[in-house]
Amino acid sequence: MIEFLIKKDRELLIFLNNLGSEQWDPFWLFITKQFYWTPLFLLLFYLIFKSFGLKKGGFVILSIIVLITFSDQFTNFVKDYFGRLRPNNDPSINYLLRSFIQPQSFSFTSGHATTSSFFSIFIILLLKENYKNIYFLLLFPLIFGYSRIYLGVHFPLDILFGFFLGTFLAIIYFKIFKKIFNKLFD
Repeated sequence: MIEFLIKKDRELLIFLNNLGSEQWDPFWLFITKQFYWTPLFLLLFYLIFKSFGLKKGGFVILSIIVLITFSDQFTNFVKDYFGRLRPNNDPSINYLLRSFIQPQSFSFTSGHATTSSFFSIFIILLLKENYKNIYFLLLFPLIFGYSRIYLGVHFPLDILFGFFLGTFLAIIYFKIFKKIFNKLFD
């Protein structure tokens, strides 16, 4: 069963990756870099301070920094544990892919998908009472995650499991955050 899933995962990656075209390559190279999402992050920080004020908002931002640090380190642990080669480093398929960047770390799970989902779901849970349209934030991990497939550096299952892992961690983290937040500020 696992071999069947891995085979289909590779086939889907090759199909999706080869849908790309030279005219779209700069766009996806732009999308995949966290730095270029800064305007979104600044908007979210503004909404956090607007909703919580300076002191509580500062605590929320600090909590987000902890979230991102934990997510990054946890994802690296998972990648090292499973040791799945990235598609761009897998000699059985790399010659079939359009590949633009050459990360050398392992592939499973995607750090981009995990951390962006973790971040987005946490922010949604945090702000959904104040901003009904905050669900637009779900587009961030979807677009960010797809960029990794387009660029040939992650398999679709790496992205999918990253989404699930990020969502799971966000729900747990939010529950812990609320308990600490309520003790500190109520």
